[in-house]
Amino acid sequence: MDDILSATACDLGRAIGAGDLDPVTVTESYLDAAKSHPLSARIYARLTETRALAEAEAAASRARAGTRKGLLDGVPLSWKDLFDSAGVATEAGSALLSGRVPERDAQVLRRATAAGLVCLGKTHMSELAFSGLGLNPSTATPPCVNDPDAVSGGSSSGAAASVAFGLAPCGIGSDTGGSIRLPSAWNDLVGFKPGHGALPMGRVVPLCPSFDTLGPLARSVEDAGQVCAALGGWRAPDLRGTSLAGRRLMLLETGAMQDLAPQVADGFARAVAALEDAGARIERRDIPCVATALDQSGLVFAPEAYGLWKDTIEADPDAMYHQILTRFRAGADVSAPDFVAAWQVLEDARRDYSAATAGFDAVILPSCPILPPKRARLQDDRDYYVEKNLMTLRNTRIGNLLGLAAISLPTGVPSTGILMQVQKGHESKLLRLAHAAERALA
Repeated sequence: MDDILSATACDLGRAIGAGDLDPVTVTESYLDAAKSHPLSARIYARLTETRALAEAEAAASRARAGTRKGLLDGVPLSWKDLFDSAGVATEAGSALLSGRVPERDAQVLRRATAAGLVCLGKTHMSELAFSGLGLNPSTATPPCVNDPDAVSGGSSSGAAASVAFGLAPCGIGSDTGGSIRLPSAWNDLVGFKPGHGALPMGRVVPLCPSFDTLGPLARSVEDAGQVCAALGGWRAPDLRGTSLAGRRLMLLETGAMQDLAPQVADGFARAVAALEDAGARIERRDIPCVATALDQSGLVFAPEAYGLWKDTIEADPDAMYHQILTRFRAGADVSAPDFVAAWQVLEDARRDYSAATAGFDAVILPSCPILPPKRARLQDDRDYYVEKNLMTLRNTRIGNLLGLAAISLPTGVPSTGILMQVQKGHESKLLRLAHAAERALA
């Protein structure tokens, strides 16, 4: 293999299986890249070099003995710094958790290790995962691959950067309002958010358990499917023979197509044309319940997050970045009756959305309406930060509020993505559609 650092995770796995690559060589290549890259300190919070090399040696032994555990045995991953890792600090990007060292791995990290995957280290993130931008003055702000002066998207900011800059073949992140799909879109990656509850969240630092999900930021749809299979104990979807011919896709107009940056509009139009050229039938529709769901955002995210973190935050509020502190404290202004009523509205909207999209294979929309903003202005201008954070999250949070599975694909125009979403429980169907779309967009 000519370039280990740009290969997909599955191609690395196939090369290991064929005897063309040694897992130790692969892991050492990524560790060396991470230690020498000039931006690495803004991407990795810490490397787990001793663990990674031990796991790679074990994978190499299995490869020599012909007892590999699967396609990805010996392939390294990066992990967002909210997945517990035994004996290694897990601080979720916050000084509030400085020095927090868990005794056990997160459940999905244990599963990944059991499948032979190698843990490279922990990546930087938005503080306590409560921002779509990726700006974190408290620890580090990872760069965007298309503009090193811009943010990379949050909250799985370092996870995206680790893959985009060739410092990991795949990263594992979490997604509460868009935190896998946004940084994937801005860094030209595939970002897959399975439906809520599809993957176990045990020993993952929470933000809003009613919405928190996890998944991969990857170089291909195949990688996303194979990695999720390892994390969830699923059978990976069969991507052979996928096609968009005759597929019926809904282009969501409500709450998703307004105020698009010109480059985003161009990328999305290019993607839609490519899908149509590949045989998909695309129909534009308004779905009023989407706007209704979006109206509940302020009534459900912040109250749950603040209720969970209130005591920790108020014990040392000065330790938090002020923008994140303000977002959390907004939850204190929502009454319990209003929170319960908002959830009832959401449940009704979810039923209405399911009925409105029945008969379509997937719903499509731009992954993010804007391009990654500059880090310096976000840090210096409070109002600009608030405005851009809300716009950044606008399209992706539709999938979280409505309980959907979703995947973002690069359009071919830098830092723009197309989002495909389906009802949760249909993740394999979504991955097959996305695989066909990926080929059409290439």
